Order: sequence, then C-alpha cells, then structure tokens
Amino acid sequence: MKVSLFVGRNVGAKLKGRSSTRKDGNSRDGQSGGSASAICSYSKIFPIIPSLVRFLLLASSVYLAAANQALKQEQESNKLKIIAAGLNKINKPALKTFQSRDGDLIDCVLSHHQPAFDHPQLKVQKPLDPPERPKGRNPPRMAAETYQLWSMSGNVCPEGTVAIRRTREEDMMRASCVERYGRKLTGQVRSETSNNGHEYAVGYVSRDQYYGAEASINVWAPEVVIQHEHSLSQMWLTSGSFDGDLNTIEAGWQVSPGLYGDNHSRLFTYWTTDAYQTTGCYNLLCPGFVHTNRRFALGAAISPTSSYNGDQFDLSLLIWKDPRHGNWWLEFGDGVLLGYWPSFLFTHLQDYASMVQFGGEVVNSRPSGSHTATQMGSGYFAGEGFGRASYFRDLLVVNWDNNLIPLPNLTFLADHRNCYDIQGGNNNSSGYYFYYGGPGRNERCP
Repeated sequence: MKVSLFVGRNVGAKLKGRSSTRKDGNSRDGQSGGSASAICSYSKIFPIIPSLVRFLLLASSVYLAAANQALKQEQESNKLKIIAAGLNKINKPALKTFQSRDGDLIDCVLSHHQPAFDHPQLKVQKPLDPPERPKGRNPPRMAAETYQLWSMSGNVCPEGTVAIRRTREEDMMRASCVERYGRKLTGQVRSETSNNGHEYAVGYVSRDQYYGAEASINVWAPEVVIQHEHSLSQMWLTSGSFDGDLNTIEAGWQVSPGLYGDNHSRLFTYWTTDAYQTTGCYNLLCPGFVHTNRRFALGAAISPTSSYNGDQFDLSLLIWKDPRHGNWWLEFGDGVLLGYWPSFLFTHLQDYASMVQFGGEVVNSRPSGSHTATQMGSGYFAGEGFGRASYFRDLLVVNWDNNLIPLPNLTFLADHRNCYDIQGGNNNSSGYYFYYGGPGRNERCP
C-alpha cells in the first residue's frame, strides 16, 4: 500500500486491472486514487513558489522605491526649510531695490540692519567712522578703473543705506552643501602639505609683521568649465597655522558659477579664523564684514573687464589695520571705503598678519581624470606680457607705523608651472609687479 503512494505511470498501469475490496468497502484503487490526488495537489503547489518569490521581490522593490521617494521628498523638504531660513537671515528688508543688467537684484539696506549686526558683539551698534589711512599712499596709477554693472547707469543707494546683492533660492540650491552655503568647503582649501585640489600662482612675503597691503589687480573674466570650480585673483593677509587656527582676510575678484550662477567677474571678500572649518564666509553671507558703501556691492559683477590685446582694467585694493580700534579696513579704487572686518572676529589677526600673498587661485576638480581647463587670470601664461597676461602691480605693505612701504623679498610660487605660471620684478612705472596665470589643461598640462 505504501508503494501506491510513490508509483510511477507504469506501475499504476499494472495495478489498474485489480479490484480487491477492503472490509470498509473501499477499493484499493480508491485508496490509490486518493494518494494520486495528493501527488497532484503537491505538483500544483510547487510551481506557485517561484511566482510567490517573484511577487515578494516585486513588492519589496516597489516598497523600497516608495521609501526612497519618501526619503528624497523629506530631504528636499528639509533642504528647502534650511534655504528659507538662510535667506531670511541673509536678506534684510530693503528701502529700495535695483535690477542689474545681469539679473542681479541690489537691495539698499539700512546700514545698521545689514547681516554683520546679527553678530552678538555688534548688535545695537552702527558702522564706525572712517579711520586714519596709511601714510605715503599715492593715487592708483591706472588708465581705467572698474565699476559694477548695476551702478553703471547712475544707480546709487540712498544715504544711510548700503548696497547688498540679494541672495536667491536658486543661489543656495546650487550649493553642494546648503548648510555651508557661502563658505569654502573644508576639503577644498589649501594646507601647508596639500592644496586639496586648489592650484596657486602667487607672490608672497613672510617672516615679519604686516599691518596691511595694497595692489592694483588686472581684471579679467576667465573661463570656468565646471560649476563648482572657481578662478580668482586676490590678496591674502594671514596668520596662524593650517592645523586649525589659521586667520585670513581676503579680497579681490572671482569667477564662481557655483556661488553666483554665471561667469561674470565679481568683487568679493572672505575671512576665517579657524582654517575655514566653521567660521567666515564670502561677502555678507554671514555676520562678519561690516559694509559701509552705497555705491558698490560685494558679490556684484564688475564691468568692464580686460581683453586680449585690448583695453586693460584694474581693481585697486587696500587693506589695513586701523591703529586706533584694530579693525581691518578695505578700500577700493581712489579712496572709496567698502567696510571693515571687526578685530574681535580674529585671534592672531587681532595683532598683525605674518604673511601677505598676492596672486591667482583655481579649483582643479580633474574632470574625467584630466587637469581642468579652467583658466587663471587672462587664461594666458605670464610670458605673454602686458595686454595678454594678467598682472598685479604697485604692490606695497603697511608697516607697524601705518606707513605703506615696498615689499621686502617678494617670493614667487606656482604649484604647476605647465598649467599656471608666474614671473615678475620691479620697475619705475609699475613698482613691484608680476604677471601670472594660464590656460590650465594643455599639451604640457594633461
């Protein structure tokens, strides 16, 4: 009887002719038939299992997709909340607003309502009066001065206000990390042992005490090929170390599509007191720099810019430490004060700078594994000379007695001279000067 439970087709055929009757009246054939039904019922169940597995996998994938979509929506919602809160902090009520030709909105904000006065040590205060300027300063020697697009038609903010470029939602949306919007990413800043994707061509002085610096900076609009790369030309006043307590004050011009959304050259400032980790920002994107000007806006587009074998335009900048209050002031052009960095923002720079640097910087993200084609300066090497290569000229530093003096022992450094280089000297027409820059990727810079 046990055999009938496992018989194949041939065995079943041999038993088919038999008709033995059990005491309960049921035939053995009937019992065999019942066992065959059991086999058939199992044979119907086994094919269902793969289908069930497929269903469960499909249901699981649908669930994971829905969960991922919900997570993305939650992250997007949180990002928009962070952006809304950030915009509310940065953008202050305006008495008047101008639309620039490049699409920027320039707000005229009461000077004591600007972002700097959100700082606990500046609350209920007002901007300081202009300090004593360094002695021995001559008017900038240049044929043409740069201006800003928004003010070229005569626009100027009312008395008692300052001009501030409005930050928009799309500006913050471009940021790779909205929580750090307006700050340099700590993984992308220079250190003493590694440049972390940044490349430099600079002239510098060190091993002394510096209380300011001055330079006329040739202004171009170099091509930046990747949104989160940038190309800038600036002055750095620094003190401290890259171990975590580096203090910097920076000012110049930059092309930064990630920050501004276009390839215009723009006036900018920066500062940090802890090697770019948690403090500091560009322009007025955090409490820090106190803006004092109603004609020029930090972050606004510069116009005109220089052209190859054409007209050359300079941006003259002076940074110096007020001997009375200790704040670091920024002056533009021939005596136009832009504002100041309060002394209390800093640790080492409360006293003086131990290094001053002038020159260019490019972020090299190595797209597709090759060196970036983002340009530095004019995009041409230093050897091209005037009208082709970008330059710094009339380089001076401020000493302990608030005097502007020539640079002692200017040293030149270029990280990769086949990509960007630098060369300079001293003459009667330009004082201490240098040419710098380059195209980035080329046959000698793969």
